[in-house]
Amino acid sequence: MQSGWLVVLIVAGYIALLALISFLAGRSTRTASGFTSGGKSFPAVLIGFLLASEFIGTSASIGTAQEAYESGISSAWNIVSLGIGFVLFAFLLARKFSALGENTISGALDRYYGRRVRTATSMIMVCSLLIVAVSVYASGGAILSGLLGVDQDLAVVLVGVLATFYVVVGGMRSVVYTNVVHAIVKMAGVIILAIIGAQRAGGVDGLRAALPPTMFSWHGVGFGQIFAWLIAGVGAIFATQYVVQAITTAGNAHRAQRAGFYSALILVPYGLLAAFIGMCSAVVYPHIKSIQAMPAFAMDIDPVLAGIVVAGLAGAMFGTIAALVIGASTLLLKDFYQPHFNVAGDDRRDVLFLRVATVVTGLVPIALALFATDVLTVTFLAKSLRAALAVLVLLMFYAPRYGTRTGAFWAIVLALPTTIGWFLLGDPFGIDNAYIAVATPLLVMTCTHLTSGRSKTVPAVTGEKR
Repeated sequence: MQSGWLVVLIVAGYIALLALISFLAGRSTRTASGFTSGGKSFPAVLIGFLLASEFIGTSASIGTAQEAYESGISSAWNIVSLGIGFVLFAFLLARKFSALGENTISGALDRYYGRRVRTATSMIMVCSLLIVAVSVYASGGAILSGLLGVDQDLAVVLVGVLATFYVVVGGMRSVVYTNVVHAIVKMAGVIILAIIGAQRAGGVDGLRAALPPTMFSWHGVGFGQIFAWLIAGVGAIFATQYVVQAITTAGNAHRAQRAGFYSALILVPYGLLAAFIGMCSAVVYPHIKSIQAMPAFAMDIDPVLAGIVVAGLAGAMFGTIAALVIGASTLLLKDFYQPHFNVAGDDRRDVLFLRVATVVTGLVPIALALFATDVLTVTFLAKSLRAALAVLVLLMFYAPRYGTRTGAFWAIVLALPTTIGWFLLGDPFGIDNAYIAVATPLLVMTCTHLTSGRSKTVPAVTGEKR
């Protein structure tokens, strides 16, 4: 009991530190621009830590360990694919997004395809971000229930409420600063668990003796699943609101590009360590639920080390939720509230709306999180939805005359039901929903390109708004 309370005190102290940072950064939230962009440019390394921290939340951490508990080291591709995505993003898109000066993905697409596409993009992006929030709350609830010994549903509700009100305080600047802390603590946490897991499982030799050979195959989950993770992961990075929002805070194109490389340097080793922990857990705790693969170790080590590990997992949750709700709230502000309800541009009303939207988008996913069990699958669906938008992002920068504005609109409208529908059907014929998410906009844009005259195709657009 004393050990449990020591862990709780360490985590509580960590959360208090985050609250202090948010409070001090809260001075930048007095304007809508300050709330959504932080009110200043940030060094590339801070943006790199921010982006990496946002993608290695509790759902990615626990979900990867959960998959590794069942499938082995190849589950690391779930996070490694994100590192690959950031390298590609740095080469292909970082400079282009920075040059545009837009801090919403919908605003960037509006430059090329028009207002209808902007609205449709916001809808699919908000849905995607809230789906990720569902998986974060579910995995965060698993941690808190094990830590406090309370019902998991109650833990999910506590996680959602605490995370939401933590975000409301400090806006984008607090997200940047606190996510740097999160990234450091999270990496320290998985290193600690990997070392302890290796010791208890008997090292690599012990793992090989206790686990089937397929668990050590780099393609154990199947090439189809690996490619699907790559498509969904790369697509998510290419077309995620909080990635664009963070990149625009870098200040210039060169700094934005370097931020992508820094993110990859964190994500690749993190994915390998998380998978390794899941494999160790399969040996040390062979009869637990797979979702407890990582939390089980956190509750069964020295309380000081456990406090660091759990603080890292809590930081993963708060960091991801911060990015999700600020991203969703920014889209709701710029694409729905300002054009229809605050045409006069009253900044005080914008700030009030942002705070209310942050609370709503933070609390709504709680209900769905109560029923989420496979957090990795839920997270993967959200990545697939964003992969559909990534197709249009690449086309607008590298083939702006391919397809039509009407085609871009219907590509987004159709991608949402086809991807979710395919997911709910259980990915028939072994075809992953990520492939459907990419194929739908490609097919629609190709059809409209072939059936429309050149005069109706979208024009090549410069960095200036029409």
